[in-house]
Amino acid sequence: MEGRLVQASNATLYCSVEWEDLTAACVYKPVAGERPLWDFPDGTLAGREVAAYAVSQAMGWNIVPPTVHRDGPYGPGMVQLWVEPDPDVDLVALSRSDDPAVRRVAVFDAVINNADRKIGHLLPPGDGHVYGCDHGVCFSVEYKLRTVLWQWRGKRLTDEALEALGRVEAALAGPLGDRLAALLTAEEVDATRRRVELMLKHRIHPYPPEDWPAIPWPPL
Repeated sequence: MEGRLVQASNATLYCSVEWEDLTAACVYKPVAGERPLWDFPDGTLAGREVAAYAVSQAMGWNIVPPTVHRDGPYGPGMVQLWVEPDPDVDLVALSRSDDPAVRRVAVFDAVINNADRKIGHLLPPGDGHVYGCDHGVCFSVEYKLRTVLWQWRGKRLTDEALEALGRVEAALAGPLGDRLAALLTAEEVDATRRRVELMLKHRIHPYPPEDWPAIPWPPL
């Protein structure tokens, strides 16, 4: 462990991991450091981060950096590979753009029902790809999509997005469904499946919820 990210609302520690002759920076979020939330069960945020990675992999877009459950200095939690964003990228402008990589994040967020997509949760390393982080408040059974990426609301999904959703739908009937069942409740897995089915049926980006704040605060 090398330090703590003090801006984070939950305990978030900057660490390094080693394997043979490889060393990498990572983020470690122990379950013991999770703040209680009124709308998500206690002690479940780390599992939701791992579940988000599983969905990201099934989509084939690699939006979430590699994320695993591990037992660390402060107990079990999630460990995620650190992605250093390009400091020359204007994150506010990126979040408002029509960049295809950002649009993929918007589709991914709709699948996992992300309740907290802030501008600062976008991680562009500078090669055209855009990663996303902080997926602890996702997968609610209730529609709680809260994001700064509403510029595609109501617009037709791209063929690329429909193909990715098809991959998730197929994976949910197999390995992905089994993986999520170990991380989420049965109701949350079923709700994820229904969201994918609805997006494939209507083929549009979702609209903001009418009874839930559409943009997280603070948005940055």
